[in-house]
Amino acid sequence: MLAPEARKVSPKYSTAQLASLCGVDKAHVAYRLTKEDLPAGKLTPTGGKRNFELPELRAWTRTYRADKMRPAGKRAITIAVGNFKGGVAKTTTSMVLAQGLSMRGHRVLAIDCDPQGSLTTLHGILPEAEVDADMTVAPLCEGTEADIQYAIRSTYWDGLDLVAAAPFLFSAEFALPSRQMREKDIEFWNVLNAGLESVRDIYDVIIIDTPPSLSYVTINALWAANGIVVPVPPSGLDFASSAQFWALLADLGGNLEAQTAAERRKNFDFLHVLLSRVDAADPAMPAVRQWIQSTYGEFTLPVEIPKTSVTSNTAAEFATIYDVQKYEGSAKTYKRAADAYDAFVDLVEQSVVGAWADAPAGQ
Repeated sequence: MLAPEARKVSPKYSTAQLASLCGVDKAHVAYRLTKEDLPAGKLTPTGGKRNFELPELRAWTRTYRADKMRPAGKRAITIAVGNFKGGVAKTTTSMVLAQGLSMRGHRVLAIDCDPQGSLTTLHGILPEAEVDADMTVAPLCEGTEADIQYAIRSTYWDGLDLVAAAPFLFSAEFALPSRQMREKDIEFWNVLNAGLESVRDIYDVIIIDTPPSLSYVTINALWAANGIVVPVPPSGLDFASSAQFWALLADLGGNLEAQTAAERRKNFDFLHVLLSRVDAADPAMPAVRQWIQSTYGEFTLPVEIPKTSVTSNTAAEFATIYDVQKYEGSAKTYKRAADAYDAFVDLVEQSVVGAWADAPAGQ
């Protein structure tokens, strides 16, 4: 399904795409190339257009977006993408966010905590055939490992590493409560958070894709996070499910805080509700959108991810919109989807930069 290669490859980028990400025009890129201090890319054999590989693009964005990079002395911001209902574009949101932040110069770690392994699949890795236990959070949950570095693997996407998932990760749902009963000092909700401690000085952003349920692993992901992104399609059932998500999360948080020392109680730097899979043809959509915006107010991001043929086609190919080298369909449809995802990534990046600014040094 990944023809013509057995592994995914990242796309190449035009001068216009590079200039847009750097916040300059093409003429400035041409001028900067004369200084020969940044990667020059390669000219195409026909047409003389200049293309840049992803590592080259990232070198440019890290230079031109230096004010948005992780400041010295600050640590990685961890983002959990969650919702208790499946089919809300949670995994696609996680992948696009990881890719988009990497393109903007950040070093990203993606952690797949869903036993279905959909985020792993989007990286071009088949969970049932190619994932071993030591590539997942399972040993961390079982207590045979205390530091997540054993599970981290590089991926086809420069600047993006992965902790994979596979169906056997369901065992973590038994291992964590078993450890709680067996080990005197274990905090079952803090295992992933503790395991991430050593890599928070290595990465800029850590993104966790959670299972579609309030599981022990989901609890660990939320406890480890500095911020939460909740994709919610504007449909009645999805809106009702999101209300249950918040009610259960609040109840869970209260119970865990009662067992946690005051100085370690959980605070989130940001919380975002993302309108996803927005279908303009659905007659009920405007009303439900209004319910969501009225309910969540300022927590609702001012961007909507449309349900388009672009997202459907890329999902069928184990891909996202950022994997597309050249879209064969409507340019207008592609631009609408790409602009929405770009705006989403930019908004989350603003929250990340703000969290760094507010955090004391070393945190």
